[in-house]
Amino acid sequence: MNLSIMIIIGLIVYSIAAMTYVYRWRGKARYDSLSQYLRKSWPIFAPFNCVLYMTTRSFAKKPILDADFLENIEVLRANWTIIRDEAIALESSGVFEVIKTPGADGYYDVGFRTFYKRGWSKFYLKWYGTTHVSAQRLCPKTLELLNQVPAIRGAMFSLLPAGSELSLHADPIGSSFRYHLGLVTPNSENCQINIDGQTSTWFDGKDFVFDETYPHFAYNTANSARLILMCDVDRPMNIFGRIFNSAYRILVKGTVVPNTPEDKRGLYSAIFKFFAPFRQYSIQFREKHFKTYKILKFILNLTLLCLIFIILYGVVYLFEMLFLMN
Repeated sequence: MNLSIMIIIGLIVYSIAAMTYVYRWRGKARYDSLSQYLRKSWPIFAPFNCVLYMTTRSFAKKPILDADFLENIEVLRANWTIIRDEAIALESSGVFEVIKTPGADGYYDVGFRTFYKRGWSKFYLKWYGTTHVSAQRLCPKTLELLNQVPAIRGAMFSLLPAGSELSLHADPIGSSFRYHLGLVTPNSENCQINIDGQTSTWFDGKDFVFDETYPHFAYNTANSARLILMCDVDRPMNIFGRIFNSAYRILVKGTVVPNTPEDKRGLYSAIFKFFAPFRQYSIQFREKHFKTYKILKFILNLTLLCLIFIILYGVVYLFEMLFLMN
């Protein structure tokens, strides 16, 4: 057995172990079934995320954290009413409704697309190296404050209307933690988020941090909407984790989604928008020919998986030929 095949087998074994760990043993909350895990947790990213879990600093290896570890976070806490006022102005303008309207520039969002149907909406401020032009125009004070907190990689305003919910899910890429700052909330236990079985309530001017790769869900059964500032912040890690994450985070940079036509669109976001009509056709086909759809989907996924391993084998074999062979 040559070295390339041994490396491929090792990577396959590690990947299966990582996916199994996330499904069966990580945290306390469990998915109802393997099918739900496959649909709600993006297990393909588990092998990469597990590297981050292993290199996360010990104090941060839990679902919910106090935000005190974030450098200069007091800037946001002390000026939360300034942020709130710009968010309220945005909501009053109707932009949150426009963004979640099919065909709008902000509608085609590969990361948050499924939330629109439940009433949720958002307005991006900055996203992994890209500052939205629309945010500079409409929320200049908030951006000025955000730029004073070095750990913030991405930020948005997030709106969860009264009577809405977000079903159980886990975010795919664990390169960051999620920061929430309450702006206009029901200030009630009728509006909460549950992360790995632990419940946290949003309150005006109060914040917390959580690891969004744990299973979580949210609901707002109050009579008023929940409006918050939501940020991606650096995961606290050792030096090896930070080096690995600097490369891993490149994936997220391609998911930039515009709010309006003046904003940039990332590569993955553009690809998702291009294929969106075909996705709609596939949904219609599934509804009419469910059994055929399942068979075709299985064949497609198996083909893609085989292509990934063929490409991986080629890369490993090339590396072996160039650097390990005399």
